[in-house]
Amino acid sequence: MEPANITKKISPSPTLAIDSKAKALKAEGKDICGFGAGEPDVDTPDHIKLAAAQSLAEGFTKYTPSSGIPELRQAISEKLKADNGIDYKPSQVVVSCGAKHSCYNAVLAACDPGDEVIIPAPYWVSYPEMVKLAGAEPYIVPTAAANNYKMTPDELQAAISPSSKMVILNSPGNPTGAVYTENELAALVEVAMEDDLFILADEIYEKIIYDGASHFSIASMSKQVCEHTITVNGFSKAYSMTGWRLGYLAASESIAKAVDSIQSHTTSNPTSFAQKGALAALRESQDCVTEMVKAFTERRKLMYEGLASIEGIKCVKPMGAFYMLPDVSSFGMTSSQFCEALLEQALVAAVPGIAFGDDRTIRLSYACSTENIEKGISRLKDFCARLKK
Repeated sequence: MEPANITKKISPSPTLAIDSKAKALKAEGKDICGFGAGEPDVDTPDHIKLAAAQSLAEGFTKYTPSSGIPELRQAISEKLKADNGIDYKPSQVVVSCGAKHSCYNAVLAACDPGDEVIIPAPYWVSYPEMVKLAGAEPYIVPTAAANNYKMTPDELQAAISPSSKMVILNSPGNPTGAVYTENELAALVEVAMEDDLFILADEIYEKIIYDGASHFSIASMSKQVCEHTITVNGFSKAYSMTGWRLGYLAASESIAKAVDSIQSHTTSNPTSFAQKGALAALRESQDCVTEMVKAFTERRKLMYEGLASIEGIKCVKPMGAFYMLPDVSSFGMTSSQFCEALLEQALVAAVPGIAFGDDRTIRLSYACSTENIEKGISRLKDFCARLKK
């Protein structure tokens, strides 16, 4: 017996694969500098853990509504109004098992088999695979480092066909760290609206921005734009809750209802007591976010300056998230070859750029200690120097 044909179209996540290989080497006693996984290295803040623990102690361990507990959906609605200027009612919010789950639900709810979904590259590894699993087709639009890896309106327009149904915009972006300005997003939205496209706005890194950059939510532009936009966010990055698996989307009533129906037959509700932790994350002090971003700001500076000192490497300075995407094409290797040799010879774990649709690059996460960054960049510099000989 063979698995379904659709499973043959998708690939395992390379980010998780490289992280697993690095962890296996570490278990063997090797001193690995890991830049692979996209998760903050700090623990979930205590007040969030306490809220979940208290709910467990009180017996909050049963099924909840499939779209999330009412008080959390209310809190998300209030957050989107206060932080993002978007008027979503709680009935338009669906809480899911991570923002990844929310993205997939959004594609399933909006796209039919044969529809095309426009994805700027470099892209987050799971976007094209989600689209394939939904029976739709990803249409990849390469972007230029000279434009900070941001898609232009002309590039979007050229990608649109009669089959186009959705465009995915991730700002701040993974793996590039690109942050679109309000004007840049408005120009893209104008093109998308002319062709009646859904816009999947993945805003999971919204709170992690630098150098005075500002996050702008697409759905806040107008009621008409909001109707076309599916806003995705979550708790993994800003609150260091990666393992909690909690994300959410907000959309038109029809899309939110469709997503709720999909979820009710797949995962049902997200974990009950985790939702109580998420409620505390939104309702209580945001100092934990501020402190984490402050640490990322220092690490970003350290990594960027280190990469700038390496002959043969070019790197666009990220304005958000916690990744860098150095161009290593001058060494005459594919990104997979480069990363494999880097791990084996220098014990540094990075993710090949081919996973993100750009074989010229590798992705490094600076959501790790300064000691790890200093040691890893030093090893990378020595490795590159040997390649140049």
